[in-house]
Amino acid sequence: MRVRIYTTRWCGDCHNAKRFLKERGIEYEEIDIEEKESAAEYVMKINGGKRKVPTFEIDGRAFALSPYDERRLRAELGLNS
Repeated sequence: MRVRIYTTRWCGDCHNAKRFLKERGIEYEEIDIEEKESAAEYVMKINGGKRKVPTFEIDGRAFALSPYDERRLRAELGLNS
């Protein structure tokens, strides 16, 4: 499974999402949209012109998780518990 998470340094929801992934040993690539303009443009394209973070890309499926929702993240990752 390939997981990318688009974030900013100041985003509390991003910190919660990354902690969830780390606690479960799920590897991910983090992309800070404030450091990479093309990433910010991608996030805005996915989210109707809004810079919503965290935005995830999991095996090619993209979605925003703002506000953070652990139940939805579990479902998107295919985790049952």
